[in-house]
Amino acid sequence: MIETRKKYGISQEEMAKILGISRPTLIKVEKGVRALKPEEERNLKIFLAHFDESEEKPYLRENTPQKNIEKFKQVFLYILEKVGAKPNIGQTVLYKLLYFIDFDYYEKYKTQCMGLTYFKNTHGPVPREFISTIREMKQKEEIEEVKSKYFTFEQIKYLPIKSPDLTVLNGQELEMIESVLDRYSDKSATEISEMSHRDAPWRIAKDMEDLEYEAAFYRPDEFSVGEYDPL
Repeated sequence: MIETRKKYGISQEEMAKILGISRPTLIKVEKGVRALKPEEERNLKIFLAHFDESEEKPYLRENTPQKNIEKFKQVFLYILEKVGAKPNIGQTVLYKLLYFIDFDYYEKYKTQCMGLTYFKNTHGPVPREFISTIREMKQKEEIEEVKSKYFTFEQIKYLPIKSPDLTVLNGQELEMIESVLDRYSDKSATEISEMSHRDAPWRIAKDMEDLEYEAAFYRPDEFSVGEYDPL
């Protein structure tokens, strides 16, 4: 392990993040006190595979959010059209659906879909562009914001007034949106928030810090949608 880390010029802190373990645990691994678990071995192999694809570190892929706001608007309208009427689909669930669409797409296709900037908030990833974009969509009468209750919880919901322009989205993007909605759109705000907390981008980031798209390649099996060679 030490030899591998030194070969690629990786610090103990960086290696611990790659494996999804703490630095003290990594030290035990390097001393031979603890063996890597299968999921940790998988994280290491994925990292090394991406590292060796070129002479550059994988962090130089399109890790910086591209912020395609027009695409975000159409994805948002599409989500509202498909599942917005469900009683659980409030603002918190919408944040997480957008997050999973963006990060699942990046992991699977190694390029960005909407490319929004997500930060680590208390209840999970939140897109920084959300408030300003939604304000603009309300002013243009593309959506309507309503207040409601989900059980005993106050909830902000959005209703689509305008239909999405699907010409902005390609087949892969539509397929990924449908996949995310199938997997997560029935989850409550608490359920989907707790799920996002178990994902690698959330675990690696510090409070209020932006989530790294590249962390999508170190996800646990629970969330991974990429196609990788078996160990």
